[in-house]
Amino acid sequence: MTRTLWDSTVGKKTIMAVSGLIMLGYLVAHMAGNLKIFFGPGEFDGYAHWLRTMGEPILHYEWALWIVRVGLVAAVVLHGVSAYQLSRRDIRARPAKYVHKRPRASYATRTMRWGGIILALFIVWHILDLTTGTVHTGFEAGHPYQNVIDTFSTWYGNVIYITAVLAMGLHVQHGFWSAAQTLGVGNATRDRILKTLANLLAVVLTVGFISVPVAVMTGVVS
Repeated sequence: MTRTLWDSTVGKKTIMAVSGLIMLGYLVAHMAGNLKIFFGPGEFDGYAHWLRTMGEPILHYEWALWIVRVGLVAAVVLHGVSAYQLSRRDIRARPAKYVHKRPRASYATRTMRWGGIILALFIVWHILDLTTGTVHTGFEAGHPYQNVIDTFSTWYGNVIYITAVLAMGLHVQHGFWSAAQTLGVGNATRDRILKTLANLLAVVLTVGFISVPVAVMTGVVS
């Protein structure tokens, strides 16, 4: 049953939709956590510490955080592999170019694949920068507030982050609506509401995430 689901086009699209919604839920929670930086280092560092102690005393230190991380990695891998395999399947099904041009798709639709690649590369950089500190000069373990300030005090840190966030916004805009269609939620009546919600989610997430580097660059957060 599981293998049949994975091998079918419908199954892969369903896996993409579900894994995408899981990642969307994470993005909303992650953005809310990021915005705590506007309340000062105590609030932000306290939130970062809570992430490592949530679930205690039932769970040990960082267990809940690792459960979330493993779940997210699984969602990202399933999403990426499904997208790649569906893309290859689509190319094999249409080896010859269309005689007549197809209707021009939206910018978000046309950039979904490149957006996914940009986001995958960004996730790796983001982890090496603010989680492990591997590419972060002067990284201080246990001081996430200062580490964020350091990252967004560099031009390249801002360029990488803002570019990735813009790609994420476009990805969410198209991906949320596509997921709704795949899961059978959309119909003629609800399509307008779903598209509006997709646009709203994309704008809120984009503005929310970008507000942090902008605040550091302008001195609002320092």
